Amino acid sequence: MKYVIVLTDGCADYPLEMFGGKTPLEAADTPNMDMFASEGKLFIVKTVGDGLKPGSDVANLSVMGYDPYKYYTGRSPLEAASIGVDLTPTQTAFRANIVTLSDEENYADKTMLDYSSGEITTPESTELMNAIEEALGGGDIHFYPGVSYRHLFVWDNAPESFKLTPPHDISDRKIKDYLPDNERILELMEKSEKILKNHPVNQKRVAEGKNPATSLWIWGEGKKPSLSSFKKLYGLDGAVVSAVDLIKGIGILAGMDSIDVEGATGTLKTNFDGKAKAAADALLNDNRDLVYVHLEAPDECGHQGDPEGKKKSLELIDEKIVGYIKQRLDEAGEDYAFLILPDHFTPVSVKTHRGEPVPCVMYRKGDNNHTGCTYSETCSQEHGIPVEIGHDLMKMFIDYGK
Repeated sequence: MKYVIVLTDGCADYPLEMFGGKTPLEAADTPNMDMFASEGKLFIVKTVGDGLKPGSDVANLSVMGYDPYKYYTGRSPLEAASIGVDLTPTQTAFRANIVTLSDEENYADKTMLDYSSGEITTPESTELMNAIEEALGGGDIHFYPGVSYRHLFVWDNAPESFKLTPPHDISDRKIKDYLPDNERILELMEKSEKILKNHPVNQKRVAEGKNPATSLWIWGEGKKPSLSSFKKLYGLDGAVVSAVDLIKGIGILAGMDSIDVEGATGTLKTNFDGKAKAAADALLNDNRDLVYVHLEAPDECGHQGDPEGKKKSLELIDEKIVGYIKQRLDEAGEDYAFLILPDHFTPVSVKTHRGEPVPCVMYRKGDNNHTGCTYSETCSQEHGIPVEIGHDLMKMFIDYGK
């Protein structure tokens, strides 16, 4: 039996007038996922427990079968594992986005124009982060380049608590009410603006009509976690395919293979074909039992308030990820089971995460349930089996495939 999890990050949404009262998922042409919903089983899953923030960190831990109340220590330590930074017990990791702020002279008066700096490329952002490390790093603090706009800041013997805000939660807002409560972090962010403002990478981006990366934005602090081995917990050899350091880090800490795919960006322009091939090859050529394919594009479109892009991302996922992997497994004569769900809602109308239960479908080859449902928020809410504890879903899925 081969297990395939397709995590459509942030795809769940609210009805939109432009789609005739449908959500982007309901408006999208997704024949493969709709077939799974029609013939398989629908669920409505609480991936974010009470009292937890609806982030991809908490929600993906839950979907991967790890109790966030037990294992979650913060977002950035998971990302640190992905880029090879082995945190010591005294170090605290932070996400360091490079963002586009407006150009008011006073830092606090600026507006968060773009949390992704125009989906800046990794080579460009690496050059910028190296400049920041050279100017600001040393002693008890260091900066490490990651992927696109997502980077890492590590502080040894940092204070124990912070009030920090994710930049994607404050798109188009003045930043003065969301600045960090720690003077040193705020000082680093302010100093980074001076380093980045006239950097050749940004000058070139401006000349090309692209958003420049004008400042660091530091958030998502945490200490190194200790995840139990996925194979010991569930008896399966697993692999993750993702462009996002967070997901890759969870996989690495869980003892799973993390498969790199050239051109995987985590956006609508990601290498869908390459990710699908890597997932199918992991199952068929490398004999992995389970693959966790993470697609960030719906979430990015949600944060950007782009309903058409979100709809398009779901159509590409259905065709190029779900359809391709299913075809490869069918051609190989393998038995298989699919689990498809988002980690959380990212409605285009609010441009940030929401924590209500998400639509989920399980399908095993040969299922013939004739539910009459499509894969959608509405069908899952009306007909889906409730799963109140998100990290129970993994065992349910594995048992479903047996």
